Amino acid sequence: MKPYSELTREELLALKEELESAFEEIKSKGLKLDMSRGKPATAQLDMAEGLLGIVNTNDEVYTEDGTDCRNYGLLTGIPEAKKLFADICEVKPEQVIVYGNASLTVMFDAVSRAYTHGVAGCIPWSQLERVKFLCPVPGYDRHFAITEYFGIEMINVPMTPEGPDMDLVEKLVSEDEAVKGIWCVPKYSNPQGYSYSDETVRRFAALKPAAKDFRIYWDNAYCIHHLYEEEDRQDRILNILDECEKAGNPDMVYEFVSTSKVSYPGAGVAAMASSVNNLKEAERHMKFQIISHDKLNQLRHVRYFKNLDGVKAHMMKHAAIMRPKFETVLKVLEEELGGLGIGEWTKPNGGYFISFDAMEGCAKKIVAKAKEAGLVMTGAGATYPYGKDPKDSNIRIAPTYPTPEELAVAGKIFVLSVKLVSVEKLLNA
Repeated sequence: MKPYSELTREELLALKEELESAFEEIKSKGLKLDMSRGKPATAQLDMAEGLLGIVNTNDEVYTEDGTDCRNYGLLTGIPEAKKLFADICEVKPEQVIVYGNASLTVMFDAVSRAYTHGVAGCIPWSQLERVKFLCPVPGYDRHFAITEYFGIEMINVPMTPEGPDMDLVEKLVSEDEAVKGIWCVPKYSNPQGYSYSDETVRRFAALKPAAKDFRIYWDNAYCIHHLYEEEDRQDRILNILDECEKAGNPDMVYEFVSTSKVSYPGAGVAAMASSVNNLKEAERHMKFQIISHDKLNQLRHVRYFKNLDGVKAHMMKHAAIMRPKFETVLKVLEEELGGLGIGEWTKPNGGYFISFDAMEGCAKKIVAKAKEAGLVMTGAGATYPYGKDPKDSNIRIAPTYPTPEELAVAGKIFVLSVKLVSVEKLLNA
């Protein structure tokens, strides 16, 4: 079929009638489908069953150095867990603090410390007239929620397939002392699935911030979340901590990582990798917050995965479940929307999302239309600060939780919604 923009009004009206009939038919089935968040499917969670019983007697609760994980102590994590996360992040164990189950908590704490007590001896953000954060868009809604919670002004920075617009990042960071940070998902970004190029990573490392307390919040959530086993289909990025060290900016990055979508989202382990200076500062504040995190859970994870090779092998099991789901959605999009000129979408090699850009002014209506037929999606606008997509066009597709069979139906609902809303927009133009 030719692009919708080339159809006559009569053709558009006939198409609208046809689409409405198909939509009402699927709506009558009373479906309840959910693609609202990037949740692992039950089959993915089932794979880590062995983790549940791997530490189950008193004799098994000790670390390699003899520490009893049931008791207080080891505020920054057990040595074995530090080693495992160091290998995942390609850093040294002394550059890692191991926390509880959620990296989001670690990110919130990092911003909170800066807000109440300042960073590296600088004035606490709460005492400043203005504090700004750069936000690559579209991006992760929970990042934006943290900075909005603290009343921090968020500035949109457009994403490209190479990463954030670095010309704009460099300009804003170097010229404005109020710019204190930037959110980054550097590998398989949320929601587009883009990975930062070597040039982008090096330019980040070489930034010359006007603010001494500027930090890059490097959320490497999907660093090992490949969809394909073939190495040439697995994205690679440079190590930001190494590059910052080379550029003379060793303290400029906080890197966050977790096993939330490796083992269990609700019972995983999170970590932060950074310079020794940054970790000492974080530890100083942690002493007032907690005596120690769940070391038994840290021990369970290390005993179960054993090492980096064990983690990578487990991730390929995830990929085997997720890959057909991504391919199902991409196939439906291509077959149903390809060449129509009413939408564009990304084709990631990893991560948890596909980013869809509809015609301008259509995203909210598409999401609402899909909900009419029983498909719940991430709210339109969620991928932008304050929930405001200037073009009202971006929609995050999360294919992981539904079964492949459910996805086929969900895909049909979505493309019907896109077509209907697009036709209506063209008719009203």
